[in-house]
Amino acid sequence: MARLVLLSEGLTGRTFELKAEKTTVGRVEDNAFQIPETSVSSHHAELHLRGNDVLVKDLNSTNGTFINGEKISSEATLKSGQILRLGMIEMRLETGEASLPSRKSLDQTRIIPQGVKLDDLEGTHPKPSFSGKGGFERKNNKATIAFIVLAILIGLCLIGALVYVALKPRG
Repeated sequence: MARLVLLSEGLTGRTFELKAEKTTVGRVEDNAFQIPETSVSSHHAELHLRGNDVLVKDLNSTNGTFINGEKISSEATLKSGQILRLGMIEMRLETGEASLPSRKSLDQTRIIPQGVKLDDLEGTHPKPSFSGKGGFERKNNKATIAFIVLAILIGLCLIGALVYVALKPRG
């Protein structure tokens, strides 16, 4: 069965099964697949199942519809593995058993039943971990201290040279 796997930040790993012959996608509630994001038009596109491919029709959206980075003017065919972008939201078409993700990525994947709005889902964001393992570590300050000491020494040498030149007898 064909499905769209969302790739954009905040929506990563969520999926939408394409079960109906025609699926409307847009920002408002009357779409079969609602994406409540400002870059998505209220009625952005229609998706028509054509075997393992999906015919994508742009509904005169404001921010455009793209397949693998190429803007489509009215309609184009989306094939398995290709990236569909509606406004700023990216998703990949997956079909059949061959394109199933690994077990690790399935742990973060949510299947969105048709007609369910993304806003209505709870517990879809992974909990952040602040264990201190990985991420940003405190920087070692030895190099900074050495730089400051060297700068002070050079500054003292310059001041000493200026004082010597100023107090040197002329003659």
